[in-house]
This record gives sequence, structure tokens and C-alpha cells, in this order.
Amino acid sequence: MRRKIPSNSALMAFEASARHGSFARAADELALTEGAISRQIGRLEAFLGVTLFERVGNRVRLLPNGERYAVQVRESLDRLERDSQYLMGQPSDGASIDIATIPTFAARWLIPRLTRFREKHPNVIVHLAEQMEPFVLAGSGFDAAIHYEHPAWTGMRTHRLLQETLIPVCHPALLGKGEEPPSLDELPRLHRRQNPDAWQHYARETGIALTNPAIGPRYDLHIMLIEAALAGLGVALVPRLYVETELAEGRLVAPWPEGQSISKTFCLVLPELIRLSDGPLQAFANWLLAEARTASPPL
Repeated sequence: MRRKIPSNSALMAFEASARHGSFARAADELALTEGAISRQIGRLEAFLGVTLFERVGNRVRLLPNGERYAVQVRESLDRLERDSQYLMGQPSDGASIDIATIPTFAARWLIPRLTRFREKHPNVIVHLAEQMEPFVLAGSGFDAAIHYEHPAWTGMRTHRLLQETLIPVCHPALLGKGEEPPSLDELPRLHRRQNPDAWQHYARETGIALTNPAIGPRYDLHIMLIEAALAGLGVALVPRLYVETELAEGRLVAPWPEGQSISKTFCLVLPELIRLSDGPLQAFANWLLAEARTASPPL
């Protein structure tokens, strides 16, 4: 069945006119005459059976129906432009995959390792996008997700990658130059907003006494906590896997014990078995599982 969609020319003329509030300015943008813009708008209104603009002399004003439609048309044209640019950027002799993941995991663990994947599979482009919450993979536009284990992934194929244990870290200068470093209770503590009880749990597990463990600034993301610790703002309780490099280089120190409990487990989420996935996704999944095995003990 033929789709009932206006012409692209009419939609572009309408979107530009709505954005500028002027047929003349829309004509300048699209390199057309003002008369051509007016005719395109007239055809669009006839097609829809709806008046979109109020015409007063040489001036035009969007009517309520036109205002709503303008927002929808702009979103559709923006999405079409993004999708077109995406395809234009695809390698002619390769493929690409779209992976949804947690931003701190991507920045602190995955991206630093992607060079090794590119060396093995130079013709596969990996696109990363932020997804903070679990979602339905089918129809999402993503080939896979790297996320925390969660009941929402039931029905999909999940593969455990890494376990998240928390460790207090701070800038070395925060400890001073004395022979005996200050106790953890004497130092400012930083918090993650989504896990406000983390310090209380840590104190119970390790037996370290903390007075008023909830006091201190709060941040949304672990990556913010890490940057705050690097800036010397306090002690951050963060996953060890995010700060291995800083600890090895001495930019952060951790003179306190690691938390005993596992906070969360990262997993790779696929719509089907790895061996049934297409070549690029299968290559990425196998590489990622191998990287996780070398980075931590087997799960």
C-alpha cells in the first residue's frame, strides 16, 4: 500500500518556514524563491487538509496545528539526516555494530581496550551509546548491550564479564606527609547519588569506624567520583576495575581494604547465541569475553 507521506520538498519548506517564521528567510536558506516556498506550503496544506500558517499581508504565523506538526517534522528530518550520515560513514569494505553501555564502563574500561579489537578486526567499526537503564534489545537499534545483570534481561542471552567490588581511593596529597596517614574517618568522603548507603556498608564489612558516614558531596556517576578524587576533593568509594591505571601510576592511592561484597556484575547482552550472531557481532562478543577473562578471575 502506498504511504500517505508529503513530499520531502514540501516538508523541508515547511520546517524552514516554521523555524524562521518567514517564507522569505526559508527561501534564502533553501536557495528557492519566496513564491516557490509559498506554493510548497500550499500543496502541503492541501495534502493534509489543514491550514498550518495564518497569512497576514507579507507576514505568516504558525497556527496551533502547525506548531505541533513543526516539532514532529523537525524531529523526523533530524533523525533522517542522522541516519543518512551514519550510512555515509560506513566503510565500503567493512561493517559496524552498535553497542549500548554504561558511560563510566565505556570510558574507564572498554574504550581503552578497543585498540586491541581494531587491530584484530580493522574493518569493523564499533559505535557506543549511553544507556543507564536496562531496556528491550529487540527493536532498539542496538546489536548488543554491556550492562549490569538485571531481571529485565530475561529472555535474552547474557554472558558474565566482570564483578564490581568497591575500594576507597584518594589523591596521595590528601594523606599528608606524616609517617602515619590520617584515618579514613578524618578525611572528606565522596558519595554516588544512586548508592547513598555505600559507605555504611563498607564500614560494616571492614570494621572501620566512620562517624556520620553519609556526610559529603554526592555525584551521579562513578566517573565524576573518580575525577573528584583525582582533584583531591576527598575519598571516593569506586569499583576497582575503573581505577587500576591510576593506582598503578600512583595518581590515586588506596591504603584501605577493598570491600568484601560484590556490588554488581557486568554482562554482555545479546539477542541470540553468540554462534548465531552475524560475523562482526560474533567477533566483538568473543573478543570482549576474552578481554574480561584476562582482566579478572573467572566468574
